Amino acid sequence: MQFRYRNVCLEAIGYSLPPEIVTSEEIERRLAPLYQRLRLPEGRLELMSGIRQRRFWPSGVLPGQVSIESAEKALRTAGIEKRHVGALVHGSVCRDYLEPATACGVHQGLGLSRQCQIYDVSNACLGLLNGMVQVANMIELGQIRAGLVVGTESGRALVDTTIERLNRDTSLSRNDIKTAVASLTIGSGSAAVVLVDRELSTTGNRLLGGVARTNTDQCHLCRSVRDESVGGSSGPLMETDSETLMREGVAVAKETFAELLDVHGWQTEDIDKTFCHQVGSAHRKLMLKALGLDPAIDYATLDMLGNTGAAALPTAAAMGIENGHLEAGDRVGLLGIGSGINVVMLGVQWKKQADTGST
Repeated sequence: MQFRYRNVCLEAIGYSLPPEIVTSEEIERRLAPLYQRLRLPEGRLELMSGIRQRRFWPSGVLPGQVSIESAEKALRTAGIEKRHVGALVHGSVCRDYLEPATACGVHQGLGLSRQCQIYDVSNACLGLLNGMVQVANMIELGQIRAGLVVGTESGRALVDTTIERLNRDTSLSRNDIKTAVASLTIGSGSAAVVLVDRELSTTGNRLLGGVARTNTDQCHLCRSVRDESVGGSSGPLMETDSETLMREGVAVAKETFAELLDVHGWQTEDIDKTFCHQVGSAHRKLMLKALGLDPAIDYATLDMLGNTGAAALPTAAAMGIENGHLEAGDRVGLLGIGSGINVVMLGVQWKKQADTGST
């Protein structure tokens, strides 16, 4: 699927990081029974993933609570009055409850209009990008003037449950634990994106459009055994064939990227900067090489945040913008890959960072 926009601007991205830092070394210390039994070398988790640390929210914090904070930051940065927000999409894997939609509590906490359409979107690590496409479509159709996409991922429960299982089950072999490694790279984070009609924009940062592709023949490669809602009676577990998922995901990404270039009339060398989904160092290296992109134009956060699911790409973009990764005139690629396999890639014509405003 292709989508092109004439009237949509990416006005601002806000993000929030958890206060607790957990190193890969610390996780390995907690896995001492497993490491000793299987005689695993220390440092292998960071060596394999490129992830030095990740962060966790305090126990009991609900995703929606943090999403309110991230959304407020994005709205302040954009300087958009809340009355203009006509749609709110909550797009993370994690949510407060199975029902109602987490977007309901976020809407109430933000004090948005009753005319604002709200709902959750769930699509593994692509939820926020999918939400951006949906909100952009509404703006392009003239249905709304501005929209907000937000999501918060909480990885503590998955990591804790995975560690407990790996230590408890003494029947596991070195080969058996491969499907659990990806679960140990998960971190927590939160991001919010404000999209507006270009007449409302003060930045002129055009969201040009993009491409979506899928290959559901590979939907079995990463599965969570239960719905990941915070506060459930049993901890979440995830099984991932990381090597095959990486290879098959990059194959779909390569097809999607070629179509993205065609949609925008770009050559690979026309792309000045990129922000990608943050999985691990091997995945990043393989994907950028397959797409013919220089790693120097990409902004990575995986070494200090790990894989923060649907919040990973927009968080990387927000931090990159904050740290001066983008320059006026840059053509920017937002390159998202999620299990399923699903790929969404968007093109942005960057002009400037929004001046901090107020709601």
